[in-house]
Amino acid sequence: MKQKIIYAIFTLISVISYGQVQLSMKSDKTDYNGKEVVNLTIVLELNGNNLEQKSKIMLPDLSKFNMIGSGSFNQIVNDSDTNTAIDQYITRIALEPKQKGKVRIGSVLVNVNNKIYKTEPFDIFIKDIEKKPIANLANDVYLNMEIEDREVYQDQPTIAVLRVYSKNIDNLRRVKNIRLPQQENLNVHAVSLKRSEIDPSGYANMASQVLAVFMVFPNESGYVEVPSVSASVNTFSTKSKIASNKVRLNVKKLPEGSPQPFKNAVGNFKVDIYCPTKEKIEAKKPVNVTVKVSGEGNLADMNLPKIEESPDYEIFAPKITSRLNPGLTGMKGEILAKYILIPKKAGELIVKTEAFAFFNPAEKEYVNLGQEKLGLTAFSHDQVLEARSTVEKVNEYTNTFLETVDSPVLKTTSFKVKEKSKFNWNVLFVNIAILIGLFIAYILFKYWQKKQTIIKEKPTPKPLGSVAETEKEIRESLKTDISDYFAYLENLKISGDYPKFFETFDEMDAEVRNQYFQSSKEDFKVFLERQNGSAVARKLSGIIAKSTD
Repeated sequence: MKQKIIYAIFTLISVISYGQVQLSMKSDKTDYNGKEVVNLTIVLELNGNNLEQKSKIMLPDLSKFNMIGSGSFNQIVNDSDTNTAIDQYITRIALEPKQKGKVRIGSVLVNVNNKIYKTEPFDIFIKDIEKKPIANLANDVYLNMEIEDREVYQDQPTIAVLRVYSKNIDNLRRVKNIRLPQQENLNVHAVSLKRSEIDPSGYANMASQVLAVFMVFPNESGYVEVPSVSASVNTFSTKSKIASNKVRLNVKKLPEGSPQPFKNAVGNFKVDIYCPTKEKIEAKKPVNVTVKVSGEGNLADMNLPKIEESPDYEIFAPKITSRLNPGLTGMKGEILAKYILIPKKAGELIVKTEAFAFFNPAEKEYVNLGQEKLGLTAFSHDQVLEARSTVEKVNEYTNTFLETVDSPVLKTTSFKVKEKSKFNWNVLFVNIAILIGLFIAYILFKYWQKKQTIIKEKPTPKPLGSVAETEKEIRESLKTDISDYFAYLENLKISGDYPKFFETFDEMDAEVRNQYFQSSKEDFKVFLERQNGSAVARKLSGIIAKSTD
C-alpha cells in the first residue's frame, strides 16, 4: 500500500511538471491558394522559475517552402486562475509554397531542463501554385530572377540576379533589350549589365548565363512583390518577348523610436558643408556653398539635408551632382548639393543645414548627426576694395571703362585685363616634364640614327709582290697530292693490273711536270738538275726508262 502511494505521488509530480512547459505550432488556416503566404505561429510557454531552455527552437523540414521572413519576441502573461506569471516565447514564420497538394508540416522541438518537447505534425492543402523555378518560354529561352535575401528593412537594398537558361547555347546570345522592373513601392538601380561566361551545366542540364545584377530598394514595409524583368529574343525570322518570374519580399518596418530629423536615410552616412572659393566674400554678391553627403546605403533615393533659410542671406535651389558606385550594402559614393547664397549684409553669418539622421541596419540603431554649420565673413564693397593691391585696382578700373565705353570701331571687351590669379605650379612642373621628355627622345633618336648609319670603307689593295712570289703562290695552289697517286699505284701493283698501273704513272708524270710549268720530259729533267741536282734527275730518268721497257 505504501509503494502505491509513493507511485501515485511521483505520477502526480510528473504530470504537474509536464504541465509547466507547453509547446504549440499552428497555421493561420488549412487551405491556401498558390499565391498566398503560409503563416506559422510557434508558442513556447514556461511556467516556473526553475525551468531553463537548453536549446533554440528547432524547426521541421521546410524544404517544400521558400522562407520569406521570420521574427520572434517574448512576453510575460499573467494567468488569472493560478495567479502566476508565464513566460511566452512566440515565433512567427512566413512561407511561400513550392508545390501544390497536401503538404505535411513536421514537429517543432525544444530542450527544456534536458527534456525534449515537441509538437504534433499537421497537414495543410495548397491549391493551384505558380511554378517559379524558371519563367515563361520563348524559343526555348527562359529568364529567372534570383533574390537570396528576401527579408530586409524598408529602404534597405537586396541584390537581384537575372539569369537566362536555354538548351541551345546560341539562343543565349539572342536575348537583348533587358528592362528592369519598375514599380512605385520600390527603387531599382543597376549594378552590372555585363554578361557573365556561359555555364554549360545549369538548371535541368541547360546552359545558363547571368544577364544583369541590380539592387532593389523597397520603400514601404510589408510584403512587396518585385515585378518581372522583361527581355526580347531576336531570331532571323521572329522577335519574341519573354519575362522572368516575380519575387516576393518581406520588408520589415523600421524600429520604433526614430529621431525627429529622420526621414528615409538607411545606411551609414556623413554630412559636410563647405565653401569651395577662397576669395573674400562680398555682401550682396553671390557665393557658392556646397553640402556633401557621403557614405553607403540608399544615397540615390534618400532626402538630402537642405540649407536652412535665414534673414542674413538669400539662398537658391541647389544643383545636384552625384558620384555613385555599387557597394556591398547599397550605393556607395557622394552626392553634392551646390547652392548659390547671397549675403544680405556685411559681417559674420552662420550657414546651417537641416538636422540629419539615418538608420544603420548593421547596428540596428538610429544615428542622429544633428546640424552642420559653416561660418562665413561677408565684407562690404569698400572693405573689399581696400584689401586689393594697386595693380588689382587699376585692372578693375580699366575693365569698368572698357565695359562702359561704347566704341563702334573696336570691340573694347577684348582689351579687358584679366584678374591676377594664383600661380599654378602644377602647370610649370608639367611643362618642364614635357620638355625633358622631348629632349631625351631627341637624344635617343640621334643615337639610334648613328647606330643605323653604315660606314663603308674601301678595302686596301693587297701588294702584288715579285714574279717569284707569284709563281710560288700559283705552285702552292696547283700542287699535286703525290701520296694519293702512290697509294693508288700500290693497289694496282698488288692486284696485277699493270696496264692501268703504267697509265696512272704517265698521268702522274704529266701532272708533276705541269705543276712546275715544264711541258716536255727533257725540260723537266733540266729543271730538276737546276733545282735538286743531277743525281735526282738521273734517278728519275732511270725510273721512266724502266717503266717504258
